[in-house]
Amino acid sequence: MVKVLIADDHTLFREGLKRILEQTPGMTITGEAATGEEAIQMASKNRPDVVLLDVSMPGRGGIETAQEIKRRSPGVRILMLTVHPEDHFAVRCLKEGADGYMTKDAAPKQLLEAIQKVRSGGKYVSPGLAERLAMSLESGFGRMPHESLSDREFEVMRLIASGKTASEIAAQLHLSVKTISTYRARILEKMSMRTNAEIMHYAFEIGLEK
Repeated sequence: MVKVLIADDHTLFREGLKRILEQTPGMTITGEAATGEEAIQMASKNRPDVVLLDVSMPGRGGIETAQEIKRRSPGVRILMLTVHPEDHFAVRCLKEGADGYMTKDAAPKQLLEAIQKVRSGGKYVSPGLAERLAMSLESGFGRMPHESLSDREFEVMRLIASGKTASEIAAQLHLSVKTISTYRARILEKMSMRTNAEIMHYAFEIGLEK
């Protein structure tokens, strides 16, 4: 029996995942989480085999949540689910602890295959992602400006790109406005940009906006 924890802030999407898993022999749901912190706590308490984790979680982002789950519960396997284009997020997620990565428009059969793959100790990426992943793992190959950012800078950059103010970002990430301003300055420097508008344009062009 594969024990699965569902972590996504969209109730309707969680319900859809539950229906798929409940109709699948050998699958059982150990809990649901709507925030990164809830996912961390429930993973520690319930010890699922696999966590289905949304990349864009409220509070702690998906990547940070995955890292903390792995730190507290090393045996738990994590399959990241996202609406974002695969080639801009997958490599970062896999490097930071995720065991698999797939977009939310995948077919139920593909989801179940991915769960079984990561449960058995393997890594899962869709066939369409494999070539991009191989190239991105080569040192310095095709490196894009946002790939130089730390995980927290990357999360702040995406929130800026979505049009949120420093105060809104600070509230969502439970940080001070001053800290967010510091992250913004680092982001602009690393990406060789000067304004939020440039960040927003860049994110829109390559599909990084939330």
